[in-house]
Amino acid sequence: MKSLLERLRLHAVNPGASTGQDGWITDPAGKRLVSYNPTDGEPIAEVVMASAGTYDKVVTAAQDAFTTWRTMPAPKRGLVVRDLGNALREQIEPLGEMVALEMGKIRVEGIGEVQEMVDICDFAVGLSRQLYGLTMHSERPGHRMYEQWHPLGPIGIISAFNFPVAVWSWNAAIAAVAGDTMIWKPSPTTPLVSVAVQHICNDVMADHGLHGIFNLVIGDNQEIGQRMWEDERLPLISFTGSVRVGRHVAQTVSGRLGKTILELGGNNAIIVGADADLDLATRAWSSAVGTAGQRCTSTRRLIVHKDVAGELVDRLVLAYESVPIGDPLDAGTLMGPLVTARRGGHAGGGGCGPAAGRSSAHRRQGAARLGPTSCSRPSSRCPRRRPWSARRPLRPSSTSWNLRPSTRPSRSTTASRKGSPAPSSPTTCAPANASSRWPARTVASPTSTSAPAARRSAARSAAKKRPAAAASPAPARGRATCAARPTPSTTRPNCPWPKESNSHSKRRLLIAYR
Repeated sequence: MKSLLERLRLHAVNPGASTGQDGWITDPAGKRLVSYNPTDGEPIAEVVMASAGTYDKVVTAAQDAFTTWRTMPAPKRGLVVRDLGNALREQIEPLGEMVALEMGKIRVEGIGEVQEMVDICDFAVGLSRQLYGLTMHSERPGHRMYEQWHPLGPIGIISAFNFPVAVWSWNAAIAAVAGDTMIWKPSPTTPLVSVAVQHICNDVMADHGLHGIFNLVIGDNQEIGQRMWEDERLPLISFTGSVRVGRHVAQTVSGRLGKTILELGGNNAIIVGADADLDLATRAWSSAVGTAGQRCTSTRRLIVHKDVAGELVDRLVLAYESVPIGDPLDAGTLMGPLVTARRGGHAGGGGCGPAAGRSSAHRRQGAARLGPTSCSRPSSRCPRRRPWSARRPLRPSSTSWNLRPSTRPSRSTTASRKGSPAPSSPTTCAPANASSRWPARTVASPTSTSAPAARRSAARSAAKKRPAAAASPAPARGRATCAARPTPSTTRPNCPWPKESNSHSKRRLLIAYR
């Protein structure tokens, strides 16, 4: 580890702000931020975080640099980005290993992330000669109209821990050729690799006689992050993180008439029909394992037809058992640790295993030596609605619902977050079946509430407002919708639909494939 830190010019204590090669700032009022190795829990190095005063110095430097950077022709700016891509290419292995060491993703993923930085730089170089605009005829004689793209100014980039350097590069390379300067606030969980990248940026700026184009501020989320999205000197904020924080960022920045680019979390699902290729479905579920399930694109939920549910879930359990868990820098490791112990999930204690439903969590002997953020291999069959099933647990969790398809036209109805019916919201419904191996009663919807009382209230309201079946609009093709039909012979407890006033029967929630 020591040789890796030396190659990347990382020290035991590192400054947390920079505007250039001679612009490193060690804030005397800054707190020490320790970066830990998630594999064994041991400290790697420290960073002195920036205070509000240091942040203002960095923004001022970015503003000053913008006045000259914006006048440089875009193809000339592209040459700077080209050199940045070449410098990153030369350091691709040590940078990738640093990502693996500090974040916990396996080495090949870390190197792949740095390769994405190189690729976006190559893309941006070409883009620097393609900032096209329209030329239009005017109704006024002797006049013409044309459009030309102008840079915005210093922009803020707030990146997340799971892609600690790639997300920054996606913003920075394009912003640079567009004529913007930037202030980068990385995640406090992964500060060291950000400092390493800033060293490379400083070298490139110095080679071109530049200063203040690529700037770094490592600080507290509340003190620095909040200050960034409230700062009117930053006309655009690019934020990567949770939906909860992203909503707050959007409201704050738009309140000052600023612009935002938001890359937020997901709760992705795979729907498996009765005639699906189970070999393909099993391989597709590997997306839940990459980066230990800590991606916005990681698969969270498996919605499977009841006829193949048992076989598919058994295959998934075997697949999880075969996943090599260990040190992310070891060549044979397929899944490393979670970045912190608190990423273990919304339910239960530490680790990755789900606390609801029938679960299987296995731990290899070799993984037992790992630290508190090491992962077990979870696979869950959810028997009822659980609050965490609608949220985004940053872990390799697998939750399955068993479904029975219906081919009858119907209207999609679900409960919104406020408990009111939202007929137009897309939803996926799972019926309970007394004869199924793992009965499931759930409505998995991005707008559904987890509060039982709110669901019952919404269901009653929806039942009262439901129009006649003949007047029900046909659902869009290709969308799974809820179908409700009287089934007196299948009455069962805990059905989310209320009784009809003229019948003692319950209603089934079914999946309709179109």
